[in-house]
Amino acid sequence: MAVSTPVCDFDAPIVDFALPDPDGHLWRLEDIRGPNGTLVMFICNHCPYVQAVMDRITRDAAELRRDHGIGVVAISANDTETYPQDAPQFMKVEAERHGFDFPYLHDATQEIARAYGAECTPDFFGYNADGKLQYRGRLDASGRQAGPADARRELFEAMVLIAQTGEGPRDQVASMGCSIKWKD
Repeated sequence: MAVSTPVCDFDAPIVDFALPDPDGHLWRLEDIRGPNGTLVMFICNHCPYVQAVMDRITRDAAELRRDHGIGVVAISANDTETYPQDAPQFMKVEAERHGFDFPYLHDATQEIARAYGAECTPDFFGYNADGKLQYRGRLDASGRQAGPADARRELFEAMVLIAQTGEGPRDQVASMGCSIKWKD
């Protein structure tokens, strides 16, 4: 069942974390923060909404990091007992397959996903350099299938604006995707 994210809670503070990547290396927020902002993405391996845009996520993240000083991280918080394809060993394969140049972390306890208020995959949280939330919208017009190749890059444009001005766009379209698979 598709779930949409709530509207952006402007200026909500970024949530600190310490989470492992699939190799067990512990990453902290301070390791990821960019000088002009930070993008925290909740994704997973099995969600068709994520799979439809995985190459676009990789493209946009690389450009944001390289050209705009935005730190980027992806976090998977799904219950791996129920959804074993989202387990760390498969996260590593997915990151390599798509050429991630950002950490892909596992939130086994789901505490960080709950602290952020993550609702679905993909769920994007764009913060300014002061760690204040400025974007909680979609990547682009894609859904279960990738949108047109020339679809407006809404997340990318918002993060560039945040990098330049410290403020995100006031009009944002909610992200839609599969619900986070919470543990019982």
